[in-house]
Amino acid sequence: MSAVIETRGLTKRFGNFTAVDDLSIAVEPGSIFAFLGANGSGKSTTIRMLIGVLRPTSGTITVDGVDVIRHPRRVRDRIGYMGQRVSLYQGLSIRENVEFYAGLYGLEGDALERRWGGLRERLALGDAEGERPENLPAGIRQRAGLALATLHEPRVLFLDEPTAGVDVESRGLFWDRIAEEAERGVTVFVTTHFLEEVEYCDWVCFIEAGKLIADAAPEALRERHSGGYRIHLAVGGEACERAARRLREAGLAPRPTGDGLELDTTTLDARVLALLGELVPPDAVHIEQPPMTDVFRRLLAREAA
Repeated sequence: MSAVIETRGLTKRFGNFTAVDDLSIAVEPGSIFAFLGANGSGKSTTIRMLIGVLRPTSGTITVDGVDVIRHPRRVRDRIGYMGQRVSLYQGLSIRENVEFYAGLYGLEGDALERRWGGLRERLALGDAEGERPENLPAGIRQRAGLALATLHEPRVLFLDEPTAGVDVESRGLFWDRIAEEAERGVTVFVTTHFLEEVEYCDWVCFIEAGKLIADAAPEALRERHSGGYRIHLAVGGEACERAARRLREAGLAPRPTGDGLELDTTTLDARVLALLGELVPPDAVHIEQPPMTDVFRRLLAREAA
């Protein structure tokens, strides 16, 4: 399956400073692609090139079959974009903002009412529809921004730190809606500084100083760049002894605890999960996965070394 977003050798220099350095990535259709890095790593510069706002120094960019460098305006009709600062016009109500953005895409009448009605319900914006954005909490403004970015049903959605400054509850609702867009076949390219939000994503890229330092699925990154998974089994008596014996035969090293067994493993593959399922009921297994902050810290340490 061909990539919906693809760059090859993408580079951007500002004078003697290289903001993005020979970046090559490929984003699969219908996936949620996390693009991560510290402040100043080149994330926003990359997005600005991907959406045709900033011309690269060298390299190629294709988004939904469009050569972005040659046809920057053409690609903008196919994408939705939501930046760190939501583009809502103050002085206009949420509904008036919707009508303004809909007009840019020729969306009106019954088609607009159907599309906005669905978004209004899914993003819980009904009570805020008549309010001006400057009078609303950040969480509602962000949800309204997502509604505007998806109003014209784009095939590709770019979200640049969409949950910055948003409370935990609103962040959860926001990611539920992003997942729904992906289920509809929309490809979502997202940056975030909340590393725990990587759990919502299918693929992860880390960049540092404009260079790609990791490009893999979240589980693969954990296996390569973390201390592994810790597994707790709530099991006692003879069942505990049998479980310990089977685990040792499988090359694992269980340790007794007050209420069962504990073990560490760098790989949580189908073989390990199947073995655990044979030994104890599902509700007797607790798995602690390495936090993505640890993975990112190890990646940066490796890069510095």
